[in-house]
Amino acid sequence: MATNIPVNSDRLWATLMEMAEIGATEKGGNCRLTLTDLDKQGRDLFVKWCGDAGCTITVDAIGNIFARRPGRDESLAPVMMGSHLDTQPTGGRFDGVLGVLAGLEVVRTLNDHGVETAAPIEVACWTNEEGSRFSPAMMGSGVFAGQYGIDEIKASTDIDGLVLGDELERIGYAGAAPVGGRELGAYFELHIEQGPILEAEEKTIGVVTAAQGQRWYEINLTGQESHAGPTPMPRRRDALVAAAKVVQEVNRIGHAFAPNACATVGHMQVSPNSRNVIPGSVFLTVDFRHPDDETLLAMDGALKAFCAQLPETDKVAAEVIDFMYFPPVPFEAGCVEAVRAGAKAAGYDHMDIISGAGHDAVYVAEVAPTGMIFVPCEDGISHNEIENATPEDCAAGCQVLLHAVLDRAEQPG
Repeated sequence: MATNIPVNSDRLWATLMEMAEIGATEKGGNCRLTLTDLDKQGRDLFVKWCGDAGCTITVDAIGNIFARRPGRDESLAPVMMGSHLDTQPTGGRFDGVLGVLAGLEVVRTLNDHGVETAAPIEVACWTNEEGSRFSPAMMGSGVFAGQYGIDEIKASTDIDGLVLGDELERIGYAGAAPVGGRELGAYFELHIEQGPILEAEEKTIGVVTAAQGQRWYEINLTGQESHAGPTPMPRRRDALVAAAKVVQEVNRIGHAFAPNACATVGHMQVSPNSRNVIPGSVFLTVDFRHPDDETLLAMDGALKAFCAQLPETDKVAAEVIDFMYFPPVPFEAGCVEAVRAGAKAAGYDHMDIISGAGHDAVYVAEVAPTGMIFVPCEDGISHNEIENATPEDCAAGCQVLLHAVLDRAEQPG
């Protein structure tokens, strides 16, 4: 049935571009940080559009928005689509928002053709997927899946000391509904790939079979600050030199566990950060990713063994803190097959792919059958104002989403 129901490509693109006007940046991207006034504007517009499409709106206590289209049997667990509307400070027009507005387009398309599904259909907008203003990332879906406590998350503060719970209240999205604790028939998330593989392989659809495991670390290196002139080289305890060695080791580990490993030092703070003072302390972050948990653990061991030698080799103390761990997440076989079947039915070139990034789907997969759909983004660039995707690829992803949702909504569970 889904192959005979075309989504409205022009309407989807116009909706994406209208949302992109909220928080538009000079280079053509978006800045809608979580729970800011711009985030509120984006949420308000989404809620209006969903209401116009005949959906019932529910907002839960962490600010997740659910727009529900009724089914023939309201006792059945809903089939949900979704992603997020918040962005990075210099983010793009498609990361997250495509999954939300493609879900809306599925609803609109079903309305256009008078299609009534057995199970209800919902579109979700999750709170704070990016983690840019408040940390950690994927808060809304994480609380929904029971991975975080709501009180803990609502107590989070931003760099200015503003409290997440207060900001939810301020913008009017501290909802009355409880968070989670209900059954879903399935969950599907459409997203740009945020990498170069689909474009390089000339594939329109990525059938996401799993999400990489992730281990994040915070490392504190402590040496001794001292005058850059009178202090002889052999007597130095230079924390930045040690940090440079850690950066090199992280890069070596990434290459050593190729081809699927990713290893990144993304943030560093040097103290006292003065041009004529030997750095006495350095704080840095490490991000390891791999689809195999045993390999990820081996990468963990290599990093910690290297840092354990620094007090002897560099006279610098090294504290390695395990900041976050996401195990590799395989997506549910039935949902994966529904995506694959949708791509085949629509005639799109497709391939299986593993997600290198974290998504709300990773948490939702803990409580519901879950699948993801990727479409290409230009040059694999994301988290950047120049992030770009074509109208044709966005519509193709939405078409596959429609197929997968109908598959599960007619055969729930």
